[in-house]
Amino acid sequence: MRRKFVIALIKHETNTFSPLATPLAAFGHGEGPAFGDEARARFEGTNTPMAAYLDLARREHAEVVTPVAAEAWPSNKASRATFEAIVRPLEDAVRGGCDAVFLDLHGAMVIEDCDDAEGEIVQRLRRIAPQVPIAVTLDYHTNLSAALVDHATVITGYKTYPHVDMYEAGMLAGGILVGALDGAVEPVMAWGWKPLLASIMRHAPEDGPSGDILAFARRMEADGTVLAATLLPSFPHADTPYTGVSAVVVGDARHGGREHARAVCTHMLKLAWDRRDEYVFRAPPLAESVAHAKALGLANPGAPVLLIDHCDNCGSGGAQDVMAVVAEVLKQRLDGVAIAPIRDPEAVATMIDAGVGQRVRIALGGHTDMPSIGLAGEPLPVAGRVQAVTDGQFTVTGPMYTGVRMHLGRTAVLDAGSAQIVVTERPHEPFDLGVFTHAGIDPRRKRYVVLKSRIHYRAGFKPIAAHVVECAGVGVTNADLSVYPYRKLTRPIFPLDPM
Repeated sequence: MRRKFVIALIKHETNTFSPLATPLAAFGHGEGPAFGDEARARFEGTNTPMAAYLDLARREHAEVVTPVAAEAWPSNKASRATFEAIVRPLEDAVRGGCDAVFLDLHGAMVIEDCDDAEGEIVQRLRRIAPQVPIAVTLDYHTNLSAALVDHATVITGYKTYPHVDMYEAGMLAGGILVGALDGAVEPVMAWGWKPLLASIMRHAPEDGPSGDILAFARRMEADGTVLAATLLPSFPHADTPYTGVSAVVVGDARHGGREHARAVCTHMLKLAWDRRDEYVFRAPPLAESVAHAKALGLANPGAPVLLIDHCDNCGSGGAQDVMAVVAEVLKQRLDGVAIAPIRDPEAVATMIDAGVGQRVRIALGGHTDMPSIGLAGEPLPVAGRVQAVTDGQFTVTGPMYTGVRMHLGRTAVLDAGSAQIVVTERPHEPFDLGVFTHAGIDPRRKRYVVLKSRIHYRAGFKPIAAHVVECAGVGVTNADLSVYPYRKLTRPIFPLDPM
């Protein structure tokens, strides 16, 4: 008999300090969740774990049910009603009977009445089908809980940041689970957690301890010591008891797997803890960073200087309308600048109403207050010509989310003379050149490119850059973790407390 696989995607990185709401429509990056065949069509052939699961199912000649695919940009907690609308179709599919469940989850999803949404998902499925194996892939920025580990069969996560190995993580988790179904392996998991609040600006493998830890994990997988080894440096903008650096390792119980998994997990976390100070990000003043970027650009490097506005990144829950970095760039008179994206539906409407080629004067951005960190929005008066209007849609061609269709909402380009500014209705982290090129701007021909991003920009933009300058503005993705009023963290925790 053909096996039956249930394959689903539910992802949200919840910034509990974000001023942005997360309605049901936010899933699908503004297009709403996809159900049934539409869920499969939206992610098939893409660089995602769900696509890997679908390819595995095809290879195994399995019957496939795809009850839901729902992913939203980071923002604040979703409601219980929104969560139920996404999870209940998954429950119904499992209740209908299956041989295995393959879940493409995030690992830092919080809803209004639950700090561990992924843990609840797997627990609910386990109550419906106590013996059915469950494979889970997690984002690199996971806050791991015991409930999730206890009720899953296999867990793997990304080993790259930017996340360009999502498909590989799905293949690894799914392959282990299929091996278990075939009787080739008997997966067991070991995991651990450290009271370490690691700044996301220090998560990338090339920036801190994570690189050495991940290299060790890959060696342990390659030589067969373990089946999978995953480092999860955490999502520090989620105020939960689970927030902190963790690791989860899958071993084969038939070959000393439990002991090997425990030893590998312990070593990974020891490396992280011993080098914990390297996970602290220390930023220079904004004016100093912009001045440095200006000097680099004036030296005519032949390629753009990237200015990274990392404190207001929608990819971590930022409003994407904080104008501090843009204001400093204009104040210091940098020329030949491209900026993307600023989320401002009102400004987009004003530019569309005016029409391409017309001059407008607008109060750009700054419409969002951030009460969790005591900041009020400050619009920036800007004048210029409407250069272009688009529907904000493009397909990613770069290495992250390859093949996924992006929806920025209606988009307009403001030519402010020294700077071309891409303004969108919806948030979008610029990890692919398409955020500019779909609007007729070639960022490779600019002297300066300002990106509201943290690390993911490296996927599409680092290859075209002469220099990168990180610019510490303000916002709810601030790398200085002391600005957040945490209430639920497990304390003491480094670096907020002496340890």
